Amino acid sequence: MASKSRSTSQIFIIFLTLFSLISISKSHAIRAFFKTNALVFPVRKDPSTSLHVAYILKRTPLVKKPFLVDLNGKYLWVNCEKNYSSSTYTAPSCHSTHCSRAGIHYCHKCSFNITRPGCHNNSCFVLTKNPLTRRNAIAELAQDVLSIQSTQGSKSGPPVRVPNFLFACAPSSLLKRPIPKTVQGVAGFGHSPLALPLQLASHFGFSPVFALCLSPSIKKYGVIFIGNGPYVIRPGLIDISRPIVYTPLTIGSQGEYFILVRLIKINNKPLRLKSASFSESKTFLRTTISTTTQYTSFEHSLFKIFTKFFLKQLSGRVVLVKPVTPFEVCFNSNFSTSNKTGPEVPKIDFVLQNRNSWICGANSIVRAQPNLYCLAFVNGGSNAKASILIGTHQLENNLLQFDLARSRLGFTSSLLLRETSCGNFDFSSNSRH
Repeated sequence: MASKSRSTSQIFIIFLTLFSLISISKSHAIRAFFKTNALVFPVRKDPSTSLHVAYILKRTPLVKKPFLVDLNGKYLWVNCEKNYSSSTYTAPSCHSTHCSRAGIHYCHKCSFNITRPGCHNNSCFVLTKNPLTRRNAIAELAQDVLSIQSTQGSKSGPPVRVPNFLFACAPSSLLKRPIPKTVQGVAGFGHSPLALPLQLASHFGFSPVFALCLSPSIKKYGVIFIGNGPYVIRPGLIDISRPIVYTPLTIGSQGEYFILVRLIKINNKPLRLKSASFSESKTFLRTTISTTTQYTSFEHSLFKIFTKFFLKQLSGRVVLVKPVTPFEVCFNSNFSTSNKTGPEVPKIDFVLQNRNSWICGANSIVRAQPNLYCLAFVNGGSNAKASILIGTHQLENNLLQFDLARSRLGFTSSLLLRETSCGNFDFSSNSRH
């Protein structure tokens, strides 16, 4: 009997071993079978504010919510004060590894008696900001499920989950106008450990790279890619990252992105920077990029030189008219010629640090009224943080790739010249969520 019992035990152990090996093999096979190249967020232009809003799936069960895209934001923050319900929400305890990863060393004590999302004692807190009003608020560091669509080259892949995505659980008081009315928080894409690009790249083993392709249409989704290309859109499955040129990218003290402009040219003629603020001996103009500002702005002195030179190149083509806010230069719509991208106006080149050029074609003007065009650059005042701040109007229908691993920014010319646009990414597999 003892011999038979030992034999049965040995058979059971062999069975368990084989089962474990099969399970491990199957798990590796599944991971080998599904290998995503990148992740994608759908982004749409808000009709009331012209700001760009990303749609993100969070919580358990999953709920799709709109978030204002903030290129320089440190993390994703969410309004948790009203209607935040999730069975997988947790708040890391103070002095935990999660708090250390976020660089937080302060404990949070909730002033309410009821424990809820955003209100746990002995949690850690972060300082959140509304990038439009500049208002700050204390928020609880939290983690919850995040789901995002994957891509596999030219094909849309299945959605994938991040079970413990770190974010800030903020009060509803932070959602003040002019933030879009439907928005439930801010999606930060700055250079920070908790910002979407670095956190997702770390989780999925990507190189820390992301790309923006913003659509000017309120009816079509643009796209934000997390991970390396190819970035493929319709028609004809065009890889919009080819060709692409690069310039060095630097990081500010708050995780914001800067590039350096060597020279500005209009119709291939260089702008001569003669003013108290900008002498010709100054090597570069510090330039930042923003998704929370609609139009590119120049420091006051630079703006005056720029607009005067632009009007000189424009003279004889159009009739100047009374400008409308926020613009200072407007003209009628009687353009004599046009091209694929719209009315033909003087070409504006930002010659960058490594002498590559960022060209503003049709994005240099905007139709402010049915029969009125305006120069789509505004006066940033005398106390501007940077000489140039590039806004979303100049970003639309261009691909911008932020390669954080190599500290460089890649950019294309207008996709309209390639007979496509940022509104042509195929999100059809989103229906599988």
